[in-house]
Amino acid sequence: MRKSSRAAFDENRLLELENEAVYMVREAYKKFRKPAMLWSMGKDSTALLWLVRKAFFGRVPFPLIHIDTTYKMPEMIKFRDEKAAAWGLDLKVVKNHAALKAGMSPASCGALKCCTALKTSALRELLRKEKYDAVFVAIRRDEEGTRAKERFFSPRGPGFEWKFKDQPPELWSQFQTDACAGGHVRVHPLLRWTEADVWKFIRKEKIEVIDLYFAKNGKRYRSLGCVPCTAPVASSAASVDEIILELENSKTSERAGRAQDKADDYAMQKLRVEGYM
Repeated sequence: MRKSSRAAFDENRLLELENEAVYMVREAYKKFRKPAMLWSMGKDSTALLWLVRKAFFGRVPFPLIHIDTTYKMPEMIKFRDEKAAAWGLDLKVVKNHAALKAGMSPASCGALKCCTALKTSALRELLRKEKYDAVFVAIRRDEEGTRAKERFFSPRGPGFEWKFKDQPPELWSQFQTDACAGGHVRVHPLLRWTEADVWKFIRKEKIEVIDLYFAKNGKRYRSLGCVPCTAPVASSAASVDEIILELENSKTSERAGRAQDKADDYAMQKLRVEGYM
């Protein structure tokens, strides 16, 4: 039976995006001395992890980093530990022990300060200690406004800061792959993907994801984070096919349930300038 023009378009687009992402992963691995990858266990970073495994024939030749705030949903930790064991991952779980000991939490200081302490500062300390010169991150331009300003290869300074107003052009697939002294480069292979693209790729590859994404009692999570800062959205989509159909008809922001995005008008930009994912 002949495929519809829409199905053929989706198939061609996914193949193009996959080939582009695998190319970037391989080139970055070849270029950088000591790369690592951030893994949040969400759908995007799990899709990127799947692509990395495809790029290297089932293995992941660099460490996976999980920034653990200790406030993550239990389902995320269970998924992390199961997949790390099944796939033989070099998993590094990182916490800001000093901030946690001081009682830092969303309730005590607000979502913005808490994210800075438990995520950004924890990541910065790890990068300072391990001296990774490249970090793979599964962000997408359509996810929120600040991420739309990113590049595929995005340099960070020695203080891990992001100068979003002064970024290298990426014309004709020419990428800036040189990290400044004491800095690193964020590599974003999924930057051109959409939320729907990720779900279509999950469907095509039959990738297992955390079941919090699927609706129960009229609600599901579109974005996963810390328990105090993440809320489900109204939805009846209980399968991957239903999620894709829902996305085709939804105008609700993917991160509508994330508290840190609502802390103030420039909350995410403030976080990301300082090194947040």
